[in-house]
Amino acid sequence: MSRARAEVGDLVEDETGQRAIVTDIRHAEVWILRPPSGTTPQWETDDPDSLQVLEPRAVRARLRREQSDR
Repeated sequence: MSRARAEVGDLVEDETGQRAIVTDIRHAEVWILRPPSGTTPQWETDDPDSLQVLEPRAVRARLRREQSDR
């Protein structure tokens, strides 16, 4: 089974161990990443296979909805 390729909104971990949110995918060639929180500048990768999806966008959105319903 192959790993899911990161999509916009997914929480990922890059090859250096940094966690990030995918904010954009440009021309299906460059993935734009930003930290999950804080003010660290965004960075890019042209190797999407190096990104491990930790939480898909749909799961993150569901968790946020559940937390706001409490």
